[in-house]
Amino acid sequence: MDLTDRAYALAEEMLADPLPRRWKHSQGVAQRARSLRSILGGDAGLLEAAAILHDVGYSPRIAATGFHPLDGACFLRDAGFDERVVRLVAHHSCALLEAEERGLRSELGDSFEMEEPHLTDALIYCDMTTTPDGEPTTSEDRISEIVGRYGPDTIVGRFIQRAAPQIHAAVSRVQSQLGTAA
Repeated sequence: MDLTDRAYALAEEMLADPLPRRWKHSQGVAQRARSLRSILGGDAGLLEAAAILHDVGYSPRIAATGFHPLDGACFLRDAGFDERVVRLVAHHSCALLEAEERGLRSELGDSFEMEEPHLTDALIYCDMTTTPDGEPTTSEDRISEIVGRYGPDTIVGRFIQRAAPQIHAAVSRVQSQLGTAA
C-alpha cells in the first residue's frame, strides 16, 4: 500500500464514524491538494497524504493533549508515517501560533521541525480554503467561520485572528503559483 492509500485508510478509520463532519472536511482538503499537482511535482502525493491526515489528531482514540496538530503528529510518527507528512501535520495552518496560546510551543516546536515552505503554504491553502463540510471557500470566509464557531476570545479564536495575515499570505502565494502554472 503506498503512502497516499495508507493515509486515506487511516484517516477514514480514525475520523469517519466518530467525526463525520471532520472526515468530510479532510476529504475536501485532500481534494484541494490534488488540485495543486501542477505546482507540486514529486511532492504531490506527500501533500495529499498530509492533507487527508491533517486533522487525525481530533480522533477521540488518540487525543492526548487536546491539541490536534500535536496529537496527530505524535500518533503518525509512532505509526511509522513518513517524517515529512508528520511535520506537515504537526505544523499545519500556523499551528505553532496556536501552540503558543495553549502553552505547548516547546512540545510542538522542539519535537517537530518545520517542513519546506512551499509545502507548508500548500497545506495552509488546502485547509484554509475548505469549509468544515468539505466545500471550497476563501481564506477570509474560512477564518470568519472559525472565529464565529469558536468565539473571538477563545484560544482558537485568538490564534486564528493572529494567524490570519500569515494564512492569507500563504494562500496568495499558492494562488500566484497556480496562476503562473496555468
